[in-house]
Amino acid sequence: MPSSVISSMHYDSGARTLTMVYRGKRGVYRYYDVSPEEFDAFRAAPSKGTYLNQIFKARHPVYERLSSSHGIHLVEKPSRPAAQSEQGDDSHRKRR
Repeated sequence: MPSSVISSMHYDSGARTLTMVYRGKRGVYRYYDVSPEEFDAFRAAPSKGTYLNQIFKARHPVYERLSSSHGIHLVEKPSRPAAQSEQGDDSHRKRR
């Protein structure tokens, strides 16, 4: 997804939210009630910036600016295997 405006984006289909990290110091924004079809159309657009400004923003006025620390959570962490969490295995902990 090369774009001169958007650094990265993450779509949560369950919550129907689209989180975008803009390039430069433009910030991180979360847009609400974004349908899967709308997200697919956004991803398929030849120019993400043009689509964002001419189509997407007109359809999605509900958004919020997130603090910069939210940007680091765009990739979900895999959960620990059940066996490790149940047994309390300390082998993965850092030794002091």
